[in-house]
Amino acid sequence: MTARKPLIAGNWKMNLNHLEAMQVVQKFVFALPKEYYEAVDVAFIPPFTDIRSVQTLVDGDKLAITYGGQDVSQHASGAYTGEVSGAMLKKLGCTWAIVGHSERRQYHGETDEVVAAKARAALDNELQPIVCVGEQLDVREKGEHVEFVKEQTKASLAGLSAEDLAKTVIAYEPVWAIGTGKVASAEDAQEVCHAIRELVAELAGEEVAGGIRILYGGSVKTDSVGELVSQPDVDGGLVGGASLDGEDFARLAAAAAKATA
Repeated sequence: MTARKPLIAGNWKMNLNHLEAMQVVQKFVFALPKEYYEAVDVAFIPPFTDIRSVQTLVDGDKLAITYGGQDVSQHASGAYTGEVSGAMLKKLGCTWAIVGHSERRQYHGETDEVVAAKARAALDNELQPIVCVGEQLDVREKGEHVEFVKEQTKASLAGLSAEDLAKTVIAYEPVWAIGTGKVASAEDAQEVCHAIRELVAELAGEEVAGGIRILYGGSVKTDSVGELVSQPDVDGGLVGGASLDGEDFARLAAAAAKATA
């Protein structure tokens, strides 16, 4: 099985202007000892308006971090007011594009079909999509969460080849845990992430399934990340609020690195 280096990605959502963004990145880099970069990959996912500032810091100081967009259009160009294309993100040096976050699904009506198209657009522009999936509370309470997430994942990856999936990250974010302070137990996260990996094996084979990184997201904090990433099928975290402070995020990344060392 391919060794999977944990990925800790900080999704800032609609927070921090470009000046604040630079401060957060600088504080993070100062606070995280260099040796931890060997054990964990770190990504910042800022608002679109902050990406150029983050790029300037990363390129200028040759920082060992990556960054990306919180969304990407399924369209290449044209009359799509308010949208940002994969080519635009790639030109800014982005590595990642989140697609299908539950807030996009909820507030913008994004379907699995749209999510799959956005994943395709990201890959077509040499971006790695972070495909988000997860169940509502009522689904979990009925005990249907594993089957729901598998179906949602399969639909959100529709049309992607095994080669595409090898370049894709999947983030399991139970909707009931996002921004609520509620965290799925490590066992809960492992159960669903394992099911996702089994699905990827069905879709693309054991080799791809063994290499794909599956993250957990949903109120991830420094005191919970270690146990989460210690699970055999949880390969990091998609972090929200805890990534808005550079020093806090550095502590979280360090905890993840220590847990998987």
